[in-house]
Amino acid sequence: MSARLGVSSSCFYPLETEKSLEKVGQYGFENTELFLNSFSEMDDSFVNEYLRIKDKYGLNIVSLHPFQSFAESFYLFSNYERRWMDILPVYDRLFKVTSLVGADIFVFHGLKIPGSIDDETYCKRFAHLIEMGEKYGVRVCHENVVKHRGESPSYLKMMRDYIGDKFNIVLDIKQTRRAGYTPDDFLDILGDSVAHIHISDKNDKLDCITPLKGDFDFKSFFEKTEKIGYKGKFMIELYEWSYSDADEIAQAYVELEKMI
Repeated sequence: MSARLGVSSSCFYPLETEKSLEKVGQYGFENTELFLNSFSEMDDSFVNEYLRIKDKYGLNIVSLHPFQSFAESFYLFSNYERRWMDILPVYDRLFKVTSLVGADIFVFHGLKIPGSIDDETYCKRFAHLIEMGEKYGVRVCHENVVKHRGESPSYLKMMRDYIGDKFNIVLDIKQTRRAGYTPDDFLDILGDSVAHIHISDKNDKLDCITPLKGDFDFKSFFEKTEKIGYKGKFMIELYEWSYSDADEIAQAYVELEKMI
């Protein structure tokens, strides 16, 4: 299997997280992104289960994606500062769990547009989260999610200019198309800041399907990432409706491996 490719446990949602992780291992995928789906899944008992599965299959858990993404605007980026302070221990635990399972990337969606705080406050709070993650050796990375402030390359560049070299992003190619951009729009401006990439394909009906089942030019995309010196992983991230069965993902994995 490839050292550069991976499959997110989210591909098998709504299967329980530990069962999804087990399925990733059973298919022999070397790298994975652990997608948590409930508060209890941050507990030590679950962490121990993730580690058992990881060791059983020799999995490399590259990144962690929290289920709280939908509520980041409410908890982290409102004008009610007490709520921001109260939720920080939860994120401290999430960063610790990220580290415990051996990952060093934490995927972050950010504030939904328009939001109630100004850009400077937004950058300051995100910078604080970056510092919290650093204590555990974790990079808190901002994803380019449509209808969120980070959907455009120009906004993420503004954040990088404000925060500096510690700022990193997760580039999701399906989110680029949803927001009316191309991956190159982000790579040209933010190439040095890309720490992690989510991949999928598209056709004229669906914007997220199994790689190599649509019309996205993966060959050119991989060549571009190599040109800018990207060294991270390419993580297949799909929805349950995006593919027919897991064998389809496995076949795409083999074909993508040849391309890389």
